[in-house]
Amino acid sequence: MKRIGLFGGSFDPPHIAHVALAQEALTNLHLDEVRWIPAGQPWQKSRQLAAPTHREAMVRLAIEGEPRFVLDRCELQRRGASYTLDTVRELQAQLPDGESAEWVLLIGQDQYASLHTWRDWKELLSRVTVAVANRPGASVVVHPDVLRTPHRSVPLPMLNISSTQVREAVARGENINHLVPREVASYIARHGLYKNPM
Repeated sequence: MKRIGLFGGSFDPPHIAHVALAQEALTNLHLDEVRWIPAGQPWQKSRQLAAPTHREAMVRLAIEGEPRFVLDRCELQRRGASYTLDTVRELQAQLPDGESAEWVLLIGQDQYASLHTWRDWKELLSRVTVAVANRPGASVVVHPDVLRTPHRSVPLPMLNISSTQVREAVARGENINHLVPREVASYIARHGLYKNPM
């Protein structure tokens, strides 16, 4: 049975903590692949995201060189808001007849804490194993309804870097080579992304 990691997010932009987390998941969870799934229209994001073409291109650059990292465009191609359960259903339905897989959803502590607000979250938990990325020194309070619902969760460490931090650094004119893969930094500079604070 294949073990497939699902790593969704706005990736606005993807940074070295994203890459490190995905690599950690490959190794520690014995995954055959990690599918990076840039969100089309995240239903919980109120700010304007960089164009999907830019975010897709940056993910491609960030995952180069690791054949077990796969870019999945399903949410970019879907109309309307991006819901994780829709993605999981779609990907599971695409499996060839007779083939099965274990699906591992990689999420952050903040997402785990708000999981009870996600659309049809109980069905989602029945379909995946949840791998929670824990930020250094941060604690999370998980909703009692989530804790009471049978599901599997495993902890993963995460570097203390955020996409917000990267965007703010760019807006201040600071060097971001220590925050994002070098090719992503070059792409951001070349296309003039994140010059204005968000």
